[in-house]
Amino acid sequence: MSNKLEKRRLGQTEMRPNALALGAAWLWRKPDDEVIGAIHRAIELGINYLDTYPGHAEHLWGKALTDGLREMVYLQAKVGTHPERRKDFSADGTRWSVHNSLKELRTDYLDAVLIHDPLDMESVLGKGCALDTLLEMKNEGLIRHVGAGVRSHEFHKQLIETGHVDIILTFLDYTLLSQSVTQTTLPLARKHDIGIILASPLGMGSLTGIKPNIEDEKRRNPNAEPKAHTMWKWCQEHDVNIRHLAMQFCLAAPIDGIVMFGPADLAQVEDGVEAATAEIPEEVWQAFENEFNIKRGM
Repeated sequence: MSNKLEKRRLGQTEMRPNALALGAAWLWRKPDDEVIGAIHRAIELGINYLDTYPGHAEHLWGKALTDGLREMVYLQAKVGTHPERRKDFSADGTRWSVHNSLKELRTDYLDAVLIHDPLDMESVLGKGCALDTLLEMKNEGLIRHVGAGVRSHEFHKQLIETGHVDIILTFLDYTLLSQSVTQTTLPLARKHDIGIILASPLGMGSLTGIKPNIEDEKRRNPNAEPKAHTMWKWCQEHDVNIRHLAMQFCLAAPIDGIVMFGPADLAQVEDGVEAATAEIPEEVWQAFENEFNIKRGM
């Protein structure tokens, strides 16, 4: 499989990663050698933006990036995820988390650190809390860019309007199933030149090609049609790989940014890159878009 991943601009950071990034939410659960092998394979396939998950075998990413590989990738960590300091966005908790990541990852700087999923903005934006502390660490040269990964679009707005964040990671709200972020965060990010990371392009497993459970969809959205199952069925009937459509739909989003997926093993790393680079005939896209009233790049 050749590297067909295009280079992207990540907003005002001026980082230029390839279009597909590797998330760490699931991969850490595998045996150590499999995790390291999957990271190496991702880099071989052209992925050069790696996201880590503090407190979840982060040291394996550090081990994988020895022998010069650290210098070949952009490396992103988080605050707020470590089990020992979970949701701790105090100055002390923030510094502890970043220093722990630096140690585990065997590096003296991080390309980006994201504030991860706070319950409220006061704990992040309050004087001396996480944002202030990360900006201090940026000035100290330990962090190059500051961002946030949260679901709430209102939180996105508050963070962007501080003028101090460079990256917003948004998840589940720009997929084949929902594009709600196009009405909120994406225009604001464009206005302020914020880099965007679109995470969960496969809808937390709903768009992988495995038959979605209709009852699960109805429980999650009682008043909505079981869209994932309907799309899956259409793809089955038309001999189309829904994973290809899902990944490339996100890659076509109108953003200065990248798409991040979270594989659970080496095979899923390869599946993700294959989905991002496969040839999809234009007539397939036209038929799918007409059937489900969605449009790439909108």
